[in-house]
Amino acid sequence: MQTDALLDRFLSGLAALRPLAVWAHGSLAGGDYQEGRSDLDLIAVLDRPIGARTLWRLATLHARLRNEPLAGLLHCTYLHPEAVEDSRRSHPTWAHAQLFKRPVTPVTRRELHTFGRVLHGEAPAELLPPVPDIALDAFVVRDQRDFWRPKLAKPERWREAPWVDVGLTTFARATATLREGRLITKREALELLPELGAPAEVVEDIRRRRYDRTPTPATEEWAARRGELTRNYLGPAIDELVAAYG
Repeated sequence: MQTDALLDRFLSGLAALRPLAVWAHGSLAGGDYQEGRSDLDLIAVLDRPIGARTLWRLATLHARLRNEPLAGLLHCTYLHPEAVEDSRRSHPTWAHAQLFKRPVTPVTRRELHTFGRVLHGEAPAELLPPVPDIALDAFVVRDQRDFWRPKLAKPERWREAPWVDVGLTTFARATATLREGRLITKREALELLPELGAPAEVVEDIRRRRYDRTPTPATEEWAARRGELTRNYLGPAIDELVAAYG
């Protein structure tokens, strides 16, 4: 399996930095991983503050992997033990062929505690503070209200399949978390979306592209219609969710 080979290469290269732990979250840990389509979402906890020299070594590691199959899908955020408490603090992250900073959100933290996959070292519970329900719910509402809702004002983005896919599945997952206090996979999100009133043809389009071996490429006409249907649904749906739980 190409995924296992890439993870082995990555862990071998990271060993020189003596990580305390490496964890998988997202689809790779949650049982809905689709090789070649799903991201490989990782968290690594290093034994030292992450200064310029360490950043250079991390960038070099990822650059050496760039020609490996699936390497473009491997995303890793790097923490150190003194910087794990604040879920709003940003940490060095390799994704999309570059280093930048982003936080390890309450959703990711709860995933790690609930079903995180230990690839190396300590378990998440040993190094990462738990996420109270109130903090998880507040983040989910804020994410829908402050990130996803404003993005609907830019229709050109919603012609792109990733925005449709992630926007709809994130909404369904947010709804499940707020209503039932649970985290669900993307597969479960696609099962829930029709019950939430999402456009059936768009949900089926996402399912085909995620799970079928040879999905049909979208025409420009369908990409435009798919985006419009998604935006028309998500706007009122997010407003209703935020009004109920915000």
